[in-house]
Amino acid sequence: MGAFAVINPATGETLAEYPSATDTEVDTGIAAADRAYREWSRTTTLAERTAAAARLAELFDERAEEFAEIISREMGKPFAQGVGETKFSGAITSAYARKAEEWLADDVLSVDDGLRTFVRYQGIGVLLGVMPWNFPVYQVVRFAVPNLILGNTVLLRHASQCPESALALERVFRDAGFPEGAYVNLFATHEQIGEIIADDRVQGVSLTGSERAGAAVAAQAGKHLKKCVLELGGADVFLVLDTDDLDHAVEHAVRGRMDNSGQSCTGSKRIVVLDEYFDEFSEKFARSLSAQTYGAGDFGPLSSDMATRELADLVNTAVDQGAEILVGSGVPQGNVFTPTILTGITPAMDVYSQELFGPVAQLYRVSNDDEAIALANSSPFGLGSVIICDDLDRAERVGSQLDVGMVFIGAAGLSGADVPFGGVKKSGYGREMGKAGLLEFANKKLFRFSGGAQDE
Repeated sequence: MGAFAVINPATGETLAEYPSATDTEVDTGIAAADRAYREWSRTTTLAERTAAAARLAELFDERAEEFAEIISREMGKPFAQGVGETKFSGAITSAYARKAEEWLADDVLSVDDGLRTFVRYQGIGVLLGVMPWNFPVYQVVRFAVPNLILGNTVLLRHASQCPESALALERVFRDAGFPEGAYVNLFATHEQIGEIIADDRVQGVSLTGSERAGAAVAAQAGKHLKKCVLELGGADVFLVLDTDDLDHAVEHAVRGRMDNSGQSCTGSKRIVVLDEYFDEFSEKFARSLSAQTYGAGDFGPLSSDMATRELADLVNTAVDQGAEILVGSGVPQGNVFTPTILTGITPAMDVYSQELFGPVAQLYRVSNDDEAIALANSSPFGLGSVIICDDLDRAERVGSQLDVGMVFIGAAGLSGADVPFGGVKKSGYGREMGKAGLLEFANKKLFRFSGGAQDE
């Protein structure tokens, strides 16, 4: 079997195989990206690069169904969700095209000596992106698009189960007007990833993936003094603190947990409910989650046999250690994992500090805000959170005390095309999307003019 293969998780059928890149192909790709940085990025204007991005946004809309079909084959995402992912990728691309001029404007500094002083944001060179399978288009776009607009060039190593997404993405960037070498797909091996990071022509690396992969890439980047951005796992909390509309809370808890069939880093994995709401919420949440059906397209199969085995093992271990299953069986049918709720979890259990990547929720009861905050912060991860609380001042106070990178108040799924994304602790570091994402791999170049007054 080829190192990069499309294996339909719904059927187990191998649909296509692609060989890994040779060392010569990797070197050729790096050379093309380096040449594009030195020629294309330094001779084009920001307006020209944003024009290509604007065209790219249009192409994502035009090809949404094509990408959705590929995504479904590769990792099992229901077709409608694949269309939504691709169109959201277009919205992100459009936002960068429209706002880059504002976000990259020179930052004029007010300085004590009165000299004319500003910071200009420019590219730094060739970047490597190591991307995951769970959002095959969206994850790539939020890394590649801002960096191409900035003037960096991109080497993209996609997940081994997403080779057709990888090829379709390379094609759509070229069709939008980005030249050869600006965006280069590489079917690189794990060993070659380390060699790419070590190459002096490569200036940085961004990885979205597991904690283990992030640690390996960060070690390589640190060894070779390369800038690194990591977006890793999450065990996000969904806090129900104060509400007159419990049905709304349940709806968003289900939405937060079932996003991408539960295979989202920012999925609401730990549902934490105050005493006064717990019994009613638990009953309604169990009923609503049980109503999610595979046949109706509410969720798809897990992405692979391995992903299914790993999730089943985590659930079974939790039960062996004393957790209870409120809904679901913990026994998959092929790669279809019935939505499940675990209760009775204690800090002594392994699952208390683990990420469950699939449609399995952990349900906790707490007595007050302080207990909710302590439970939320007990996780080694710190990506996102949702707070359901009618008292918005109280919600903001609680959110300020959470060790996370993002706080969504009143609803799940408040990500936006032009707002930053990222976490703290073992969820990684750095930001993607928005102005913060645009500037992660920017040379923040200082200009000072001798004898030049600020008002000149």
